[in-house]
Amino acid sequence: MADSYVWGWILCSVMTLVALCGIVLNRRKGKGISATRTESVKSVTAINGECRSADGSQADVIIVGAGVAGSALAHTLGKDGRRVHVIERDLTEPDRIVGELLQPGGYLKLIELGLEDCVEEIDAQQVFGYALFKDGKHTRLSYPLEKFHSDVSGRSFHNGRFIQRMREKSASLPNVSLEQGTVTSLLEEKGKIRGVQYKTKDGRELTAFAPLTIVCDGCFSNLRRSLCNPKVDVPSCFVGLVLENCHLPYSNHGHVILADPSPILFYPISSMEVRCLVDVPGQKVPSIANGEMANYLKTVVAPQVPPEIYDSFVAAVDKGNIRTMPNRSMPAAPYPTAGALLMGDAFNMRHPLTGGGMTVALSDIVVLRDLLRPLRDLNDAPTLCKYLESFYTLRKPVASTINTLAGALYKVFCASPDQARKEMRQACFDYLSLGGVFSTGPISLLSGLNPRPLSLVLHFFAVAIYGVGRLLLPFPSPKRIWIGARLISGASGIIFPIIKAEGVRQMFFPATVPAYYRAPPLKNM
Repeated sequence: MADSYVWGWILCSVMTLVALCGIVLNRRKGKGISATRTESVKSVTAINGECRSADGSQADVIIVGAGVAGSALAHTLGKDGRRVHVIERDLTEPDRIVGELLQPGGYLKLIELGLEDCVEEIDAQQVFGYALFKDGKHTRLSYPLEKFHSDVSGRSFHNGRFIQRMREKSASLPNVSLEQGTVTSLLEEKGKIRGVQYKTKDGRELTAFAPLTIVCDGCFSNLRRSLCNPKVDVPSCFVGLVLENCHLPYSNHGHVILADPSPILFYPISSMEVRCLVDVPGQKVPSIANGEMANYLKTVVAPQVPPEIYDSFVAAVDKGNIRTMPNRSMPAAPYPTAGALLMGDAFNMRHPLTGGGMTVALSDIVVLRDLLRPLRDLNDAPTLCKYLESFYTLRKPVASTINTLAGALYKVFCASPDQARKEMRQACFDYLSLGGVFSTGPISLLSGLNPRPLSLVLHFFAVAIYGVGRLLLPFPSPKRIWIGARLISGASGIIFPIIKAEGVRQMFFPATVPAYYRAPPLKNM
């Protein structure tokens, strides 16, 4: 068995080097902003060299959107003394079926930002790990929290309650202004973003100006096209239900069922409610209106859920409050733009299977806060833009680890008629069931506690090697050798395209990127 591992690692190392060389040689990365600007950007002319808001006020930063990223960023910058103007389309409590699970790594970032009290008084539940189910077998994967304070864990909650708490905390700062309005376009002057044009709740068209505009308007962003190259993929949709008075097999744990055709998730969102998310591959789902969805959930999904959950699941389907949401993924491909920055889901998305979106957003805010803190003046837009290019590199260890894991794990966890894919899926379940470093390593990556891309790649191929070893022992056959070769090839085909989209150099060798060492402009310090 040891020899199989040694030869497997040698093979993987060679394949990795070959693939990386191919990626580096064939990368074609467009630089700069396209000459054709989109309709979300409008030109503006300064009067006497100065742009001012319609009400005469002058903010340091405009934030578009007050979701998780926007609200947390507003509080963070406001606490540092910046004058912040937040414009949010709808300030009523959101009602979503995702953004309800904060990983322990995200909770640590919440503490670092001074926002940990936002998970209090909303009936948030502590989460200590995951339970994985497949073909009647199950295993528990606990977060490696031994070195942390007892309060550190994951948190699950109603997304809207969490956002409202952060909005309230942001608005409590005297230099942070929250306004309800819909931003229709960014205002540009001589290649620099000067502010935004927006429509107020009562229908008035207004403008607002600031040295820096940060767009955090979520996954449906209508402004991102002018600031990045959005390549949005929709691999599947989530069908959401709320189970009431349901007792999960493992309390205070997320539950992942490796079902056919794709995973099913269960996790508590309050002391009396459990969220169920059924993944449906593709962009089309059965109709809710004509009863096709209820029939699908009862006949295809229900037989695959654990017996302890079955009755509550069927009761939730019968209750009829079924909702759907497309699952989007989009690698970060920004156009560095003077006076503007993208954050949150408007900037970067990954499959929500691993619940890593809020962790990435909060980690990005910590990086941006630390970059902006030495600066007193944000008005030199070109210099600021060049300095903030380091943000895109410094965020990579956390963001690329969580993004890559989410995309790779989703593809591995989906059922497939291909024998090699079946072996990979089974190998993943059995590998995680081994315990010790085989479970704590991957779960520490998923939790955001160990944001190391190389560790992710090593564990991913260790699963593949483990699968090949099971095929070849005790006696290999030509058929098993062929399946093993296809398993390794399939594993490479899953993870390398994701790594390429994330950026090989920034992901594994960030210190070789010049922007990594960029210092704050001296005249702004």
